[in-house]
Amino acid sequence: MKLETHAQGLKGTITVPGDKSISHRSIMFGAIAHGRTEVSDILRGEDVISTINAFRAMGVEIEDDGDKIIIEGRGFEGLKAPQTPLDMGNSGTTTRLISGILAGRPFDSELFGDDSLSKRPMDRVAQPLRQMGAKIKGQTARDLPPLKISGTQQLKEIDYKLPVASAQVKSALIFAALQTDKKSVSRIVEKEKTRNHTEDMLLQFGGELAISGKNILVPGGQELRGQKVSVPGDISSAAFWLVAGLIVPNSEIELRNVGINETRTGILDVIEMMQGQVVVLSEDKVNKSASLVVRTSQLVGCEISGQLIPRLIDELPIIALLATQAAGETIIKDAEELRLKETDRIAVVTDILQAMGAEITPTSDGMIIRGKTPLHATKVNTQGDHRIGMMAAIAALLVNDDEMILERSEAIKTSYPEFFTDMESLLK
Repeated sequence: MKLETHAQGLKGTITVPGDKSISHRSIMFGAIAHGRTEVSDILRGEDVISTINAFRAMGVEIEDDGDKIIIEGRGFEGLKAPQTPLDMGNSGTTTRLISGILAGRPFDSELFGDDSLSKRPMDRVAQPLRQMGAKIKGQTARDLPPLKISGTQQLKEIDYKLPVASAQVKSALIFAALQTDKKSVSRIVEKEKTRNHTEDMLLQFGGELAISGKNILVPGGQELRGQKVSVPGDISSAAFWLVAGLIVPNSEIELRNVGINETRTGILDVIEMMQGQVVVLSEDKVNKSASLVVRTSQLVGCEISGQLIPRLIDELPIIALLATQAAGETIIKDAEELRLKETDRIAVVTDILQAMGAEITPTSDGMIIRGKTPLHATKVNTQGDHRIGMMAAIAALLVNDDEMILERSEAIKTSYPEFFTDMESLLK
């Protein structure tokens, strides 16, 4: 598709789609809880639909009335053996988290996905689940999908130190730990603190866990109860408009109902470090959401590393674009996790931005970006990665010289089906 270029200013108000991480988890918790769960403002993107379809295939009643998603849960024991392999689509979140649930179920299942998912290693979640007693077999030593899982009702508790900062692995182990014996307690130790939606939602559904620093203690044998869940807007989706508002001249954008959970707001910290203008309005402390107003700003480079990385890992592609428009040098490091996403995002982001004229150098765990470089048009293939597609679409707004073509733009629908509609509203 042909992308919009040479934007003269972006102005307007957007309500970004529901948080993808919370949407996934609301379906999962609703499915393993007892009773009815109602989820409002859920993201109806392809990844979340993969999660919904997987639980429907395991016998869970899930209805979408156009307003709310209604789930009739019957507990872990209500899950039934799927009659066919479960299609994960492009969703690594679905694959990893559902593995923790299936590890404790007394039936065999198989998880498969698209070409992109089939290249993503699942060993980091398969290995600890094997320690707990599940049988999991993937392709190659890295456990690439398809994954065959033989669960067991005799899961053992685990004391496990995560070798990488991963909310997905942590969440899978929490789901598995809930299914161990009532007398057991599992301990999960994070390398760095990551997004805590699973922990928050476990408490919301009547479960229990104890957190001390990076240590998470999860008692086994828990029974959860259905709840009403309101999903805030996804800050990972809002990030594209935050960056657009900062770098496109003469812009002012208001983003409503954006989730500002403290484990997800690393991009706001980076914007502050770069001296960008973002104002937080109408904060809802219960729902952990707020409206954000962003304006065109004069930016400076900074270093992004360490404990900040898990709080903005999904936003790093668009942050790399932001850095190309900041004065001085920006260094991103400790982000080797980017190489294991829908694509090798370090390689793909640097290739695209270099092709557009940016001074950006890939490293083993990040990038070095020299800012204030003009960008020119190129042809971009998303390679099936939604965040790469949206980054390219925002970058195109700065191009003056020629038309910009985006191939495989349909990938954006996995997380933001109305992305281009919202962009058009800001360009009017």
